[in-house]
Amino acid sequence: MEQKQSAIIVGCYLRNDKDFLNMMGELYSLADACDIEVICEITQKLERVYPSHYLGKGKIQELHALILEKEVNMVIFNDELSPSQIRNLNSALKCKIIDRTVLILDILDKRSKSKEAQLQVEITKLQYILPRLTGLGESLSPQTGNTGLINRASEETKFDQYHRTIKDRISALKAELKTLVVQRQNQRKQRKKSGIPVVALVGYTNAGKSSIMNSMIDLYCSSTDKKVLEKDMLFATLETYVRNIKLPDNKSFLLSDTVGFISKLPKQLVDAFRSTLEEIIEADLLVHVVDYSNANYKQHIEVTKQTLKELGADNIPIIYVYNKEDLVEGEITIHEEDCIYISAKNKAGIDKLVNEICKKAFHHHVCCEMLIPYEKGNVLSYFNDNANIKSTKYNSNGVLISMECKESDYRRYKQFESLIKP
Repeated sequence: MEQKQSAIIVGCYLRNDKDFLNMMGELYSLADACDIEVICEITQKLERVYPSHYLGKGKIQELHALILEKEVNMVIFNDELSPSQIRNLNSALKCKIIDRTVLILDILDKRSKSKEAQLQVEITKLQYILPRLTGLGESLSPQTGNTGLINRASEETKFDQYHRTIKDRISALKAELKTLVVQRQNQRKQRKKSGIPVVALVGYTNAGKSSIMNSMIDLYCSSTDKKVLEKDMLFATLETYVRNIKLPDNKSFLLSDTVGFISKLPKQLVDAFRSTLEEIIEADLLVHVVDYSNANYKQHIEVTKQTLKELGADNIPIIYVYNKEDLVEGEITIHEEDCIYISAKNKAGIDKLVNEICKKAFHHHVCCEMLIPYEKGNVLSYFNDNANIKSTKYNSNGVLISMECKESDYRRYKQFESLIKP
């Protein structure tokens, strides 16, 4: 049986960093998600991190002593380390050095299932590795003890080979990903043509987005084989899932479950997942899901808002959904607009959420009356399946229906409205 890895986590408490303790707690969770046991932590208050070793000289010595005492084989840093910091820390501490970004990438690597997600994660990993090849010449080929120019030249050649191989691999992966991106864009174009509103679930990782999607599938879909994975863990969802939610009044909307956000999300990751995150950018309505039971939920809201802004999705109408109310003690009072409290696990409040979605997503629907001739039974059948029929009357000229329907359907069949005599 493979022995579980053990680690010390390290962070710099910079001035005015109110979220430092939360970030260190999250680092514990990221390590646990990678099946790494955290033995202890070391922190240092600084004005700014040291460019050479991240920590000061004294703290590095303290950390080295702790590594030997606890017999750990890894040190995890709370911030993304520069190539020179990794090189210097490796030399000083003589153990495996990783940072927050590596932990996130490792989780994503293990959990990506679709071809698109796998390509996106591999591109991000290689882009992270590429600048960190600098200074690894000593580890790329066996040393003979000779430090002459010939040896150094061969090491440089070996380094160049690694560098070129990785760049070529990134180019090949991007070309492969581009094909899948075009497919996704075509799918979005088709959905736009249908006129069905697109509602995207967004929020911090593990807020309960997939649970909300599954609750709606249970309540409004005849088939439950469209349910998605929901699990109490970070980054349970990496793929974007889109499901058609058809309500009892025949209104339909497409519900999109997207990858969750996290603090200090690596820029390379946002860039690589941009094609997936475009599902958010092109949505008609966002449902911002918040884990209300998490003590840091306010900070999670700000991280999500900032990420949406970086994506260019901060101008899309939004509903705030405070999930997991069943885990919160005390009375809950709503003070904010566009805010709903629910428990997706217990399906409590899902009806309120759907009503709010309808208010915001179906404002282009048209209330009208149409007289459908008896020989146009296919049109009547279409409206019975795709519109909210409020009343039906049969007369000598056809079937008079009062209904609420999509604007596109109203324009398409407007000729039947003119059949009604004033």
